[in-house]
Amino acid sequence: MKKILLATVAIVAFSAPSFAQTPKTTGQAPSFYLAQDTATMKCEIVETQPVAGGSMKVVGAAHSTKASAEAALKADKTCK
Repeated sequence: MKKILLATVAIVAFSAPSFAQTPKTTGQAPSFYLAQDTATMKCEIVETQPVAGGSMKVVGAAHSTKASAEAALKADKTCK
């Protein structure tokens, strides 16, 4: 009985790290952002968030669908 218990504990101890939470890279819902070029003041819809300090800045919040991002682009007054 002790051998079975020790074997079970050893299996659980060695397999526990494989169940650790990892960031999801596949299966995530895509995010769409309104990005404004700071030089031309023109906006476009992008799927990756622009980096801080670059020539593009995020306008508003992330959108879960492209259709909602397009609606926000049409409604935004700061974009030319």
